[in-house]
Amino acid sequence: MMASDGKMRNTDVADTEELLRIIQSIPSPKAEPFKLWLAKVGRERLDELADPEITINRALQTYLDKGYSENWVNQRLKTIEVRKELTNEWERVGIKKGLEYTILTDEITKAWADMTTKEYKKFKDLKKENLRDNMTNVELVLNMLAEVSTTEFSKEHNPETFEESKTIARKGGEVAKSARQNIEKQLGHKVVTPKNAKDIKEIENQKQ
Repeated sequence: MMASDGKMRNTDVADTEELLRIIQSIPSPKAEPFKLWLAKVGRERLDELADPEITINRALQTYLDKGYSENWVNQRLKTIEVRKELTNEWERVGIKKGLEYTILTDEITKAWADMTTKEYKKFKDLKKENLRDNMTNVELVLNMLAEVSTTEFSKEHNPETFEESKTIARKGGEVAKSARQNIEKQLGHKVVTPKNAKDIKEIENQKQ
């Protein structure tokens, strides 16, 4: 990596998991608060495994703490359920997690929003942020419609190849595209917008 003197030098690096393991091994009292925090997070994770409803409640509170409105949060949590149903269906028909999921998601997004997921994030000036966390209520609903439609089409046609699943993904996205175009025609403006989380929170706060 490049050092402060501008030269490339060998550097010790670690990912998040490795850093946490290093912290656990440090004998210094200064590391104790971090160890206690890790123990607390571990206990919470075990609680969530025993009672999944805790996960939902925690997610709800996390979004509220970040400044989102309750109405938006309810929509966002619904998208998680819809997405899970879709990925369960993909798993059933043999779609591989990772790259294939990404490709199919792009097919859905491009079909309804006229942008790939990467283009959509760039449109909203996002980097690593979650795209759905930066969607308006209308965008969330349209994305859900696209994913629900894809799930139902897949169940109906039972695709046997990845290419067939790609066709179904586009078909599901086109259902939401039709809805999007009808909404835009009635409103007289675009509903896929560059607004991100910051803008959404400001709008919701003005309503209160």
